[in-house]
Amino acid sequence: MFSPEGPTLRELAAQALSSVEHGYDLLAPKFDHTPFRTPGPLLESVAKALAPLGPYEDGLDLCCGTGAGVDVLAGICRRRVTGVDFSAGMLDVARRRVPAGAPDVSWVRADARALPFTAAFDLVVSFGAFGHFLPRELPGLFARVRSALRPGGHFAFPVLAPPRPSHPAYWTLLGFDAMMRVRNAVWRPPFVMYYRAFRLGDILRELGHAGFTVDLYALPEFGRRSDGGPRARLLVARSAQTAAGSVNS
Repeated sequence: MFSPEGPTLRELAAQALSSVEHGYDLLAPKFDHTPFRTPGPLLESVAKALAPLGPYEDGLDLCCGTGAGVDVLAGICRRRVTGVDFSAGMLDVARRRVPAGAPDVSWVRADARALPFTAAFDLVVSFGAFGHFLPRELPGLFARVRSALRPGGHFAFPVLAPPRPSHPAYWTLLGFDAMMRVRNAVWRPPFVMYYRAFRLGDILRELGHAGFTVDLYALPEFGRRSDGGPRARLLVARSAQTAAGSVNS
């Protein structure tokens, strides 16, 4: 599937019938040859947007997978970078692809909902992982991220504009989520991955409840929709209790 180096249909089926953790252990050796890996242009755009918001000493890639976000942090953090994930298989792959010339990089196996850090980072990033969390888990997740940040630290991740009903992608994502709900209703262990459950309004509300203020920055490399709104934005949640969040579009 996807490419000669990518997983076979049988391997994808085995992953889909596993738990999230074991499924990614199985997929890890071929993960970087699938569309599930965050694309390079998005990583580069996020790094470009974050750089002037620093300086950053220590950074954490939350749900790091094979380490794509670590590449971003390595370019803008001056001292230490940490990747955390609960899949041992993904971390094994990540350890083998640390970028040359990177600052001190370490890898920690842990659940994002129980991060073992307190006031340890100036910047936390995450790419493409939030579909693995149910809406009811967001308050605890965001509270743990805030605890891992130093006062004034940033929690940043890209937010893509959802496709409209007139676009085929809308129906593809809707169908995928419906299929996953049926799968989880009839099969155990569950595999939590929903593309349409992580909604911007819910995110902003729960980040506010967790003590963050939020700025949204357009990522100009991805252009604008027909209504003038950006196709992609960078959400930057600040742990300091300052003025109300703003939106830069």
